[in-house]
Amino acid sequence: MTTIKVHGSPLSTATMRVTATLYEKQIEFEFVDINLRNGDHKKEPFISLNPFGQVPAFEDGDLKLFESRAITQYIDHEYGDKGTKLTISDSKKKAIMGLWSEVESHHFDQVATKLVWELGFKPLFEIPLDTKIVEENEAKLDSILNVYEKRLSESKYLGGESFTLVDLHHLPCLHYLMKSQIKKLFESRPYVSAWVADITARPAWSKVIAMIPI
Repeated sequence: MTTIKVHGSPLSTATMRVTATLYEKQIEFEFVDINLRNGDHKKEPFISLNPFGQVPAFEDGDLKLFESRAITQYIDHEYGDKGTKLTISDSKKKAIMGLWSEVESHHFDQVATKLVWELGFKPLFEIPLDTKIVEENEAKLDSILNVYEKRLSESKYLGGESFTLVDLHHLPCLHYLMKSQIKKLFESRPYVSAWVADITARPAWSKVIAMIPI
């Protein structure tokens, strides 16, 4: 009997990180769809699972978690013998992976989520685009990807020579950005472009995409 529940939205980048990890680990789970349009994430029963009212929330038996990156770390450690190994044990290599994890959350994601909102979700909700925000963050992403290009010229993946949570955490934003004008920033850099093609072609990721209703 499945003990794992993911409460979230298939459209949510944070939710997608969690489901991608579960699919990589080949773990069965129950998906509880939270209707964001109706504001179900801001009221009970969801708010008891995540007091900040943001998807996703996660349950594994009596364990309740929120914050997607904390959840993905737990899944890989708790179910280390299943599916793809998404973290690194060697202390020095683990430190490098940790460094690039920080880059993803503090540099890439800060910029990418703004662009995803403007170019991915605003058209969906028929909200006017803020071109200034797009221009500012496109320029920031351009600089960040220069750093990525150098790193990926030296290492197959950001965290090392194997696919890890560092790469996986990029996938949701990449999904939306590669459908927008921003894709040129990725495609113009050969190492970044090859990395994007590699990680977006993973079978586990195709299962996450299949969950999206639109």
